[in-house]
Amino acid sequence: MSISIAIVEDEKNYNNALKKIIDYQADMKVIAQFFDGNAALKNLSEISPDVVMMDIQLQDMLGIEIITKLKKDLPSTQFIMCTSFEDDEMIFNSLKAGATGYLIKGESMDKILSSIRDVYSGGAPMSFSIARKVLSHFEKKTIEVKDFEELTKRETEIVELLSKGLLYKEIADKIFVSIDTVKKHVGNIYRKLQVNNKVEAINKFNHFKN
Repeated sequence: MSISIAIVEDEKNYNNALKKIIDYQADMKVIAQFFDGNAALKNLSEISPDVVMMDIQLQDMLGIEIITKLKKDLPSTQFIMCTSFEDDEMIFNSLKAGATGYLIKGESMDKILSSIRDVYSGGAPMSFSIARKVLSHFEKKTIEVKDFEELTKRETEIVELLSKGLLYKEIADKIFVSIDTVKKHVGNIYRKLQVNNKVEAINKFNHFKN
């Protein structure tokens, strides 16, 4: 049984090139081509392909939006982002939306074909540069989690109040301690979070919460 594939790509030449090379394979077949997001959004649920090759930046919408809206209706469909974007936010928004692969358009056709087979078999294929970004992101997150685990309950409470815009005196009044005590806690927070000022501490706190 061949792998059924839909291509969502507004660059016609690239869309057709993908179809041609995929259809040449004995184990896969393109069952639909879409050249804009709206057409994909309307028809993908009915077609229910095994794999969707999805461009991120379509003329009328982001491919990420399409995945977000259709993922519940297509639980068995695997989405591979195929794009020229290596932007961190694009990558992680795609993965959060439900994409299981992320390829750069400069990849060879052999890599694209092997990625289709890989994602169909339960893998999560990525271009090398993307995989490094993902790995780096999770390594950074692990460090940040360790930083926050070092904070005491009181220190966590204070950095949260700082993030809400409260001044030292307001914090002191709220938690019934002296301003000097608040300043001492803030000094410990800076040291543990490896930051130099209030703005950096708040940014790190907000980033960690998200």
